[in-house]
This record gives sequence, C-alpha cells and structure tokens, in this order.
Amino acid sequence: MADEDQSAAFRKLRADAQRNRDRLLETAKAAFAAKGARASLDEIARISGVGVGTLYRNFPTRDDLIEAVYRNETRLRETNSPIRALREWLLLFVDYMTTKQGMYEALNSIVEGTSRLYSASTTQISQALADLADRAVASGEIYLDLEPFDLLRALAGVGCASSGPEGKQAAKRMVDILIAGLRAPT
Repeated sequence: MADEDQSAAFRKLRADAQRNRDRLLETAKAAFAAKGARASLDEIARISGVGVGTLYRNFPTRDDLIEAVYRNETRLRETNSPIRALREWLLLFVDYMTTKQGMYEALNSIVEGTSRLYSASTTQISQALADLADRAVASGEIYLDLEPFDLLRALAGVGCASSGPEGKQAAKRMVDILIAGLRAPT
C-alpha cells in the first residue's frame, strides 16, 4: 500500500485536476490575505468552483493549504536569474508581512509558532533561502558574509518599517537596499 501511495504522489495531475489545484491555491492566497488563518475552507472551495472534497483531497488540513500557498509563491528559481530570484523571494516575504496582514498571521506560525507548519516549514524556508543565496553567490552577483536566515530577520524590520499608505513601495526600496548591500564588488 505504501508503494501505491508513493507512486500516486509522483504521478502528474490531469490537466483539469491541476487547474482545480491552481484555482484553490489562488483563492486561498486571497482568502488568507483578507481573513488570515480564519478564512473558511468551505468558502475557498466554493469560490474556486470545486467541491469541498476536492479541497480536502488536495490539502487534507488547513496547515497543508497554508503551506502549499506559501510554497507555490516561492517557486522562483526556475524562472529568474539568481539575484532576481533572491530579490523576488525577499519581496514575497515583505508582501505577506505588509499588504497581506491576514496571511502574515498564518505565516507567523513559521517563525514563532508551534504548529506542524512551523516544524515542517522552518527547515524548508531556511533551505530555500540558503539555496537562493548560494545560487546568487555562485553566479558572482552577490557577496554574502552572513547567514541567509539573517535576511529574514532584516525583513522583519522592513515589514515593521513599511506600514502606511506607501508601505509596499517603501518595503520594495528597503529590499533593494538589502540587495544593493549584498552585490559583489565589481
């Protein structure tokens, strides 16, 4: 039975199933941004145009859905240059912290919480950031003389300092300052 479960996990989704999954992720992203972790899973399924069974088949728990929304937003490496991928990833974190206060509550469990999402995701987030930073260093685009996780700590300050009507633009400028400070001397 375990072999069957493993092979099912590795099978590619049918096109319609992939579209349903993608709609669920986009709808969940918006719902978590608006309502935080309290967003209704039934409402997410309804707005996505799928049955609640489809939602639970794809994401058995709320934590699974929150984690999948976050992971879906972090697949930047394949489509960007190393420094651009790192910058976009950092901006994504700031975006969640500043304009999507509801999602910040959900993601806060990664940094401080004790949920299953925290324990499963801390390593993955640290590894994703380290991979992006290592890739940018290897390309010669940046010089990094600190732990990659320190960038997340800096982002906490960026998120706090960038509230208000122009918060998103201020946060973007602050991330650009971080990236500029990491650029390798030419």
